[in-house]
Amino acid sequence: MAQPKYLTGDVAAINEFIDKFDVFLFDCDGVLWSGDHVFEGVVETLELLRSRGKKTVFVTNNSTKSRPEYKKKFEGLGIPADEDEIFGSAYSSAIYISRILKLAPPKNKVFVVGEGGIEQELTTENIPFIGGTDPSFRRDVTVEDFNGLADGSLLDPEVGCVLVGLDWHINYLKLSHAYQYLRRGAVFLATNVDSTFPMNNNFFPGAGSISVPLVHMTGQEPVALGKPSQAMMDAIEGKFHLDRARTCMVGDRLNTDIKFGIEGRLGGTLAVLTGVNKKEDWEAADAVAVPSFYVDKLSDLRAAAQ
Repeated sequence: MAQPKYLTGDVAAINEFIDKFDVFLFDCDGVLWSGDHVFEGVVETLELLRSRGKKTVFVTNNSTKSRPEYKKKFEGLGIPADEDEIFGSAYSSAIYISRILKLAPPKNKVFVVGEGGIEQELTTENIPFIGGTDPSFRRDVTVEDFNGLADGSLLDPEVGCVLVGLDWHINYLKLSHAYQYLRRGAVFLATNVDSTFPMNNNFFPGAGSISVPLVHMTGQEPVALGKPSQAMMDAIEGKFHLDRARTCMVGDRLNTDIKFGIEGRLGGTLAVLTGVNKKEDWEAADAVAVPSFYVDKLSDLRAAAQ
């Protein structure tokens, strides 16, 4: 398998790389920032690409924030971005449910295991839901809960789908409700199945760690709507009318970002070494994906301005 071209420090190669593409899809966590720390030179790098007529799109698997909330985060970190440039897994999930799954009454409600970002995007698509940030689900389980879940009296008969994302308040009660709905035939969806996510120069459990117990209990794998799901790529292509051959995916994770670009038949993929995966990961014999190019950090592309 061909190894990626190393661009850092090679001005001619960086300019050639940039000229190959019209659209750059950027992962956020581990590429632009870690937690609330923006990597050095990110703003200037984005400005450089835009000044050369490139379209920038921010594709994130983080489902805890809606697009408006993500725009606020960008603004707070000093990164210029339009809401229309942001494409998150919560939004992707809402689009999938409303326009592809098309749940019909009386089974058109979604049980959410996740945060407010999912709820806001479902609301935008006029999708009814329960669970999520509802305080009544953020408590210890009781004997009455066991009885009501067992006989079904605590379950909403209109739930036809369980959507699982990153949930800061995951507990036994939420998992028990989700499990019972899945046992009764609800469609199993996940905003993404990332095992971890980078924050504060470390790693923490990702959305995939929330859905794994349900996979173990039911034997079902969820339909994932974040990277590397090609349902997400199709939605991005439809929204931005991009030419895949002139589009590059930029990310730090091989099993999500780089795989997303490769399986989506994009013109190229660029790995940055500021997040999850390192050079030895794609050099391994069992590498899940190998990027086309790589740099030490995103700001290395600024050498093109020299």
